[in-house]
Amino acid sequence: MKPLKIGPYELSSPFVLAPMAGITDAPFRRICRRFGAGMTTSEMTTADISLWQTPKSRFRLDLDLDAEPVAVQIAGSEPQQLAIAARACVGRGAQIIDINMGCPAKKVCKKSAGSALLKDEQLVKLILDAVVRAVDVPVTLKFRTGWDREHRNAVTIARIAEAAGIQALAIHGRTRACRYHGDAEYETIAEVKRAVEIPVIANGDITTLEKSLEVLRLTNADGLMIGRGAQGRPWIFRELGLLLNPTTENTQLEKSELRDTMLDHLHELHRFYGETTGVRVARKHLTWYCNSLANADDFRHRAVRVDSASEQIRLTEQYFSGFKERGPEKTQEKRPHVKERQKTALRTH
Repeated sequence: MKPLKIGPYELSSPFVLAPMAGITDAPFRRICRRFGAGMTTSEMTTADISLWQTPKSRFRLDLDLDAEPVAVQIAGSEPQQLAIAARACVGRGAQIIDINMGCPAKKVCKKSAGSALLKDEQLVKLILDAVVRAVDVPVTLKFRTGWDREHRNAVTIARIAEAAGIQALAIHGRTRACRYHGDAEYETIAEVKRAVEIPVIANGDITTLEKSLEVLRLTNADGLMIGRGAQGRPWIFRELGLLLNPTTENTQLEKSELRDTMLDHLHELHRFYGETTGVRVARKHLTWYCNSLANADDFRHRAVRVDSASEQIRLTEQYFSGFKERGPEKTQEKRPHVKERQKTALRTH
C-alpha cells in the first residue's frame, strides 16, 4: 500500500481516526496515536470564533501540538467566516484544516452546515475557494455521498474540491438522509477515486480487519478513516497496521496492556476535564471498552454510576485483578492469516 500524503505530510499509517464530536477529544486522540493511527483530527469546531470561549470549544481546540500533522476540523456555512476560523486555527498551530460537510446532525444541518451544504454546489465552491485562499497549509474535505439516495453528487463535489485546491478527501459511504442507518455503500467512493487525482480516504462501517480489506478492494482508496470502530477499541489501528507487515508475529492484546490502556485513558480524562466532567465523559468510554470484555456486566453497571474519579479507577483495577494474564478479552479480533487475497488487496494500493 502506498504511503498516504496530505500536502507535504507523509502519514505514518494510511489508517486515520475520524473526527467525532464529543468523542475524539485530546485524551482519546493520544490513545489512538499510541496504537498507530496515522493522523487524528480535532473534534468538529464551529467556524464562529465568537463562540470559541465556551468550555466546549476550549476543550475541542486543545490541539495536539506534539503530533504532526496537527489537524483541525471546522464547520460552518459562511465562506468568509470559515476562512477567518481557518486562519485562527493556523495561528494556534494547525497544520491541516479539515472542512466538515459530512455531519448529518439536525442541529448542524438546520444551520445549512455539515452535510446540508451538499445541496448547494455553488456554496461548496465558494467555501472551499475562500478557505484554501485564506491559509498556507493543506485544506481537506470530509463529506458524504450526497443529500439522499436520489441525489448522490459526491463525484461533482470531489471535482469542485480538487479544482479549488483541496488536498485530500474523506468520504463517508452514506447520504445525509441515511444518517447512520443501513449499510454504508462504497461504489460512490470508488467513483470519486476514479474521478480525481488527490488522495481519497474511505469511511463508514469499517470495524474489522476483514471489512477494511473489503473496502480497500471495493474503493481502491488511499487510506481508511475509522470512526465508531475505534470506540472502546483504539488498538484497531495497530491491528490494521499489521496488515501492512504480514510477517510480524501475532500481537494479541495482553490483559495487562488492555488494563493499562483503560487506566491511562481514565487518568487522562479526569486530568483533562477535571473530576466532575471527566468522570461523566469516561462513562461512555467505559461502556464501549466493556464490549471487548468478558463478564463485564457488573463492572459496567457500577463503573458508569459512580461520581468520583478514584472510584472509577478502583473498580477498573478490581475488575482486572480477577483475571490471569491473557484474559479477559471477549471480542478481540484475531489477526487473520495472510491469504493470497489479503496480499493482493494491499499490494494494489
